[in-house]
Amino acid sequence: MGFSVNTNAGALVALQNLTKTNSQLNVTQSRINTGLKVAGAKDDASIFAIAQKQRAELGGLNAVKSSLDRASGALDVAIAGAEAISDLLIQLKEKAVAAKDSGNDAASRALLNNDFAQIAAQIDTIASSATFNGKNTLKKTSPDNIVAIVNADASSNITITASALDGATLSVSNQTITTSAAAATALTKINAAITAVNNQLSKLGAGGKRVEIVAAFTQKLSDAIEVGIGNLVDADLARESANLQSLQVKQQLGLQALSIANQAPGTVLSLFR
Repeated sequence: MGFSVNTNAGALVALQNLTKTNSQLNVTQSRINTGLKVAGAKDDASIFAIAQKQRAELGGLNAVKSSLDRASGALDVAIAGAEAISDLLIQLKEKAVAAKDSGNDAASRALLNNDFAQIAAQIDTIASSATFNGKNTLKKTSPDNIVAIVNADASSNITITASALDGATLSVSNQTITTSAAAATALTKINAAITAVNNQLSKLGAGGKRVEIVAAFTQKLSDAIEVGIGNLVDADLARESANLQSLQVKQQLGLQALSIANQAPGTVLSLFR
């Protein structure tokens, strides 16, 4: 094409190149601003969809972690309560054995019985107080099982069955040790109660360990998914920084090229001098 003042092909080419550079620069600046190479569906529809699915999975795992934390808290309270009741039963046994001793007189047994009654009443206090998040696993009436979800779609869970450990359930509330025979009867009940509490402690301890194992695995799984999402959508900021420098130089050169191209039609005037 010869000289023309109507069509400036050079300027059009320079403008196309500058537009392309500006578009690339906008992408790079967006990646630097957000830290993401795929911030939305327009950036890469398939990768964004995969990332969103994994984010949903991650959200489910966060709920699992919260559920496990609640279960762990409930188990800690239940174990603390059961251990305290176990210690009280040991004290009750000590009083009952002392009262069974034929060498004690009635006055001594009466004093031992007073202590015995106070300790037995404390068992009920502990059982009623062992509450976490409104749940109590040790009370007499309908103790609450401890339940925690263990997967992101809530299709599986851990259930630790509760067992009441109050004085009435353990058959120690109404016992007396004012006579040797009564002390012997109380001792039998206390031994059975100690066995029941130890069994529940074993169950609670095993449940607590299981919750800890699942919680540790859930955290590792959550971390792995988060890293996977990052690999899919995170921008390499070192690379993007280098690209930014390069594109800024290209932008300046493109502006200069466009300026030169726009001056080209002016050379036509020299033909008429």
